[in-house]
Amino acid sequence: MPKKIKSPEQMIFAGKRKTAVAKIRVTAGSGEILFNMLPYTELGLFHKLALVEPVRIYQQVLGEEPKFNFHIVTKGGGKESQIQAARLAIARALLEISGSDVLKKAYVAYDRNMIVQDSRRKEAYKPGDSKARARRQKSYR
Repeated sequence: MPKKIKSPEQMIFAGKRKTAVAKIRVTAGSGEILFNMLPYTELGLFHKLALVEPVRIYQQVLGEEPKFNFHIVTKGGGKESQIQAARLAIARALLEISGSDVLKKAYVAYDRNMIVQDSRRKEAYKPGDSKARARRQKSYR
């Protein structure tokens, strides 16, 4: 049985991807999404679709449109990582607000990285070598 949906005065959530960090402020509103002070509709097609995926799944599963405004600020990483971090933060925010186990299962079935951040990090450089995996060349002469 789904829990009662919380009405946020103002809630803050975060998402990480590689070195990108997205902080999202959720307020009651009409459902607008601002990404780094721009409406998400100003982004490229695939970035726009990636940001809206968690909201669309929310609509499909719970049968209602979220009545929240999402203000996203990202730092670090590249553009793609920032979008993925923002997507993670939106999904986590919707999960926390709705408290629905059905929604959580839908997110995991669609893409596990929508609610669980990727734990892979850059491998450390080894002593005496030029890169993390590259080895010194051996000379026989």
